[in-house]
Amino acid sequence: MNEATDTVHDVVIVGSGVAGLSAAVYAARADLEPIVLEGPEPGGQLTLTTDVENFLGFPEGVGGMELIQRGKEQAESFGAEFVHGTVEEATLEDRPFELGLSNGDTLRTTALIVASGASARWVGAENEDELMGYGVSTCATCDGAFHRGDDVLVIGGGDSAMEEALFLTKFADSVTIVHRRDELRASEVMAQRAHDHEKIEIRWNTELLEIHGSQDDGVTGATLVSHPDGYPTEKLESGHEVDREEVDVGGIFYGVGHVPNTDFLEDTPVELADSGHLETLEGMTTATAVEGVFGAGDVMDPDYRQAITSAGTGSMAALDAEEWLDEQALESDATPAPEIEAND
Repeated sequence: MNEATDTVHDVVIVGSGVAGLSAAVYAARADLEPIVLEGPEPGGQLTLTTDVENFLGFPEGVGGMELIQRGKEQAESFGAEFVHGTVEEATLEDRPFELGLSNGDTLRTTALIVASGASARWVGAENEDELMGYGVSTCATCDGAFHRGDDVLVIGGGDSAMEEALFLTKFADSVTIVHRRDELRASEVMAQRAHDHEKIEIRWNTELLEIHGSQDDGVTGATLVSHPDGYPTEKLESGHEVDREEVDVGGIFYGVGHVPNTDFLEDTPVELADSGHLETLEGMTTATAVEGVFGAGDVMDPDYRQAITSAGTGSMAALDAEEWLDEQALESDATPAPEIEAND
């Protein structure tokens, strides 16, 4: 798409995950003809989930990729246009806003919905690319129920890892927290809850090196490495001796945090939290401190991070944007035309 810079769109939506798609459906039905920017990972994190069982309206479950594809088709049927490109530079001091894309195009828009999501941190274990979504997960709330009766690993040592581990005790026979140091980064209360739980074991100074299994069979085991001084993979790479252990597990959960995709907003007036998440105004709104900029989904939600909540905030952002655009139009109509002096 070679976009002329003098074209000003009503709404541009950055992100094509479930939040962006929900915003696109609502904005398109309001005849706002939204442009939806698909980034480097179209569809977002949901495309890494094989089965979604907790999305309303799918009692038999639905594949993550299928849910995203249905959402895209729905948005397109109402008039949304999808464009491949990543925002590299955003100019938001004045309206219309300008977005410089990785493909060299520039988009201009009156309203902007940021639904660029958050990327889960991975640990670099062998086979994680192949098995992500097939027994390897970054979301216990999403996938924990698939591991009833399994022995599972949780990778990490912060609050996210403790929360994942404690949630998984509802389903798994045993939960082993794998942490590369000899003390947790988690808050004292969360660490104590994990310590005290009879189903949870903590493996200190240990890291995940390799994941065993296949997409047909799922995760069947893992190779762990350990060193008494911690950071065993670093020790291994530098030639030190480390202990290796093969373990039989049915699932592996990464609890090493998420990074909101807000790099393109760092030099703009949009406020970001210390975590990098987009800040919205207080109250039931998706509006930000910059008039005309709205947030939706994981990019502004560090707590829930569910498909259904992302879809909800996506619809809210579109409704907020529509109302704001209507107000702008009314103000423009109410502005008196300049007086024209008659020629003598």
